[in-house]
Amino acid sequence: MAPTCAHEPGGDGGGGYPCARVGRRQRRRIPVRASREAMAAIDDADDYGDDAAGDDGDRKVPAPAASRADKSLFIRDAFARLQIGGLDLKLKALASLLDLLANDIAAESAHIVATDGDVAALLRLLDASSHSALRDRAAAAVAHLATACVASRKVVFDEGGLGPLLRVLDSGSAPATRERAVAAIEAITADVGSAWAVAAYGGVPILINACRPGSGSPVVQALAVAALKNVASIEDVRSALVEEGGLPILVDLLASGTIDAQKGSALCIWSLASLGDHEIQYQIVQAGALLPLLQALHTASGLDLHDTVLRAIHALAVVPAAARTLCSSPLFFAQLTDLMCRGGSILLQQMAADMVAELAPGVSDDTKRCMAPCICMLVKMMETAKPATVQESAGRALLALMTLKFNRKELVRDEKSVTRLLHMLDPRNEEIDKKYPVSVVLALALGGGNGTRRRLADSGICQHLQKLAEAEVPGAKKALQRISGNRLKSLLSRGWNN
Repeated sequence: MAPTCAHEPGGDGGGGYPCARVGRRQRRRIPVRASREAMAAIDDADDYGDDAAGDDGDRKVPAPAASRADKSLFIRDAFARLQIGGLDLKLKALASLLDLLANDIAAESAHIVATDGDVAALLRLLDASSHSALRDRAAAAVAHLATACVASRKVVFDEGGLGPLLRVLDSGSAPATRERAVAAIEAITADVGSAWAVAAYGGVPILINACRPGSGSPVVQALAVAALKNVASIEDVRSALVEEGGLPILVDLLASGTIDAQKGSALCIWSLASLGDHEIQYQIVQAGALLPLLQALHTASGLDLHDTVLRAIHALAVVPAAARTLCSSPLFFAQLTDLMCRGGSILLQQMAADMVAELAPGVSDDTKRCMAPCICMLVKMMETAKPATVQESAGRALLALMTLKFNRKELVRDEKSVTRLLHMLDPRNEEIDKKYPVSVVLALALGGGNGTRRRLADSGICQHLQKLAEAEVPGAKKALQRISGNRLKSLLSRGWNN
């Protein structure tokens, strides 16, 4: 196995990477040693007996239930033939290895290849000088190893596999070969400890080019943007993405890519916007990302894509131009209302509530009125004990909507919502922070009419407010005075009239 420094740029000599020098020293020693090991493996493989060989002399692929020893012997034999055989023998060895890996449901064979095989030999076959058929099958085998399990994926990375895979993706190889190469790249970059190497190998522009319309199949585009998403958390990658013109490419994928490509692009934009500075956020909005995101939110059918797109929109809403666009879109707030009312993912509901809380002050009263259907759900969300941030998100959104008299009436008309508020204000209910329930009741008491305050008083809410006021909970005393004072005036007025 190559040393761990094989991925680190620097030093002098060929290639700019220490692995170039180490690799040359190792290759000078390979022929004799490899031939001896290969012949030993073939001699060991003869112990299979005649029942392990087909009519043409090929080794039979061990069944999935075969022992580890049998699989190990088969794998060593296949790699031996890769090193000393001619083209036909190498192609057969790769085909048999692929058969073994394809039926490797438990990833046992991939693990054995990683420990007993010669992964470096597979990676050498990815070189442009290799026969195209060998390169295609080698790419398929490496893709299997990179996606099968952590152990085999780590060996591919430690042996310097990321560089050859990026070169295959950047080459004029067959579409299937490029798909396999980028599948392996996506799997490798999903490991946080390996993602940094993409920038070191100059892989960012290669991945961007693979995302361009017409540069490859939809599968290649989706996997390439997924790999970019994996590495977008790294500062150098974010800078390179912007400098290499990646933003317009991401916007194109959002507008016209497959569902997988849209999801990967939205996640990548979210990473850039949430981790980058204001300049990057501004550039994303300038590139036109917001409108395709809104369109994707409108047309998406799955909760996963809704979640991804909403994350990206939320991260961009801090840009004034984006906030103005969102506030002027009643359809967007109708979608937020629908997401909250639909239920399902509490985190998706929380994100929608956060957007309402942050943007509602800038929207028209008509838009706020159209959001009345989500008021009951926001009250219900305030009862959610975990995560605790859901209570805050729902409370802030509810307060933003309570500035409209129509919405205040809608809340007090719903008996379930009033009962929930009463339950949340109960001092014995220690799971609920009293800050937002008290604030909502105070907003109702201050802004509502006599009918609103009468309904609150009739619900028995004053008893809880009295105890909370004695405990000096902020806002409780003021809400109590407003509700109980109005009730006293009402009683006196009725007595005077009688």
